[in-house]
Amino acid sequence: MPHSNFFGLGIAPGILDTLNRLRFTVPTPIQQKAIPPALAGQDVIGIAQTGTGKTLAFGIPLIQRLAQIRGRGLILVPTRELAIQVEEALRKILPSSGGFNTVVLIGGASMIMQIQILRRQPRILIATPGRLLDHLGQRTTDLRDITMLIIDEADRMLDMGFAPQIDKILKHLPTERQTMLFSATIPAAIIKIARSHMKLPVQVEIAPTGTAAEKVTQEVYIVRREEKMDMLLKVLGQYHGTVLLFSRTKRGASKITRHLCQRGHNAAEIHSNRSLSQRKQALEGFKLGRYRILVATDIAARGIDVKGIELVINYDLPDDTENYVHRIGRTGRAGQAGHAISFATPEQKKDIFAIEKLIRTPLKISRNNSR
Repeated sequence: MPHSNFFGLGIAPGILDTLNRLRFTVPTPIQQKAIPPALAGQDVIGIAQTGTGKTLAFGIPLIQRLAQIRGRGLILVPTRELAIQVEEALRKILPSSGGFNTVVLIGGASMIMQIQILRRQPRILIATPGRLLDHLGQRTTDLRDITMLIIDEADRMLDMGFAPQIDKILKHLPTERQTMLFSATIPAAIIKIARSHMKLPVQVEIAPTGTAAEKVTQEVYIVRREEKMDMLLKVLGQYHGTVLLFSRTKRGASKITRHLCQRGHNAAEIHSNRSLSQRKQALEGFKLGRYRILVATDIAARGIDVKGIELVINYDLPDDTENYVHRIGRTGRAGQAGHAISFATPEQKKDIFAIEKLIRTPLKISRNNSR
């Protein structure tokens, strides 16, 4: 039976008080299903789309279990932005006592500063695979006392080619530990990780693979490549809220941002050619309303927790059809309504069909009548 509040999931009174204070009153479906087995010390595989409350689904058990057992927690994430976001979410519910300090280990940030924090033996490490391996290589940290491992956005991590790094990291961890793996989809590579590195995991799933966000309306404009910018400007004139726009390439993202700024729009870009400080500045500016439009490559399709995005625009359709679901999931978060518009060229009918097959829903097709 679904819980209408966090009481009854096995959460300690102190954490319940914190959740009440933060006005987190009703657990999301993934929180309802994942928290009880995780608190019982079981390995968990959680299948859920972005924006469904996964961070608290593993964060609450992580903090409560670390208060009961010795050792430390490690959270592996695919991107720098997600690492920062996870730490922000955890800090809200961390107890003020008990030495629950955290460290974020990501590329593009000061190695020296990270080493200084690591010397204080933080209880929770939040890391991207590459930077964690740098620290292991330099022996500035070791993972022998990790008793809880969380792999977040596991499918995204594998898509980005992190499988060899994850294998190396797992060799540094004790076999006696609790492991939680969260993913939007469950490809064969994830099943392989689960079989090799988890003990009788409980699988909890709140949406089948390919399920698009429930309250997101979707439409596709058939538009020639050379007419996309004109179509974009027309669409931007019809909507007044925040816009997350996806470009297939980094170069394309820069070009689109430049065009938009020249036309008087407040726009910023976020992709892997930007430095960490530039990416943070763009994301913070977007959250605070300094920029109305954030132009991104698929690095931002997952894990960027920005509430209240009115519109997602796929200026280019994604190379990987499954990324369509992750992109449009950036709007319509936490039960809110949202809208997604995709631009497809006349030659991309097969791509549209592949998306419809994945989400099991026909898309509304609109034609560019501006010519």
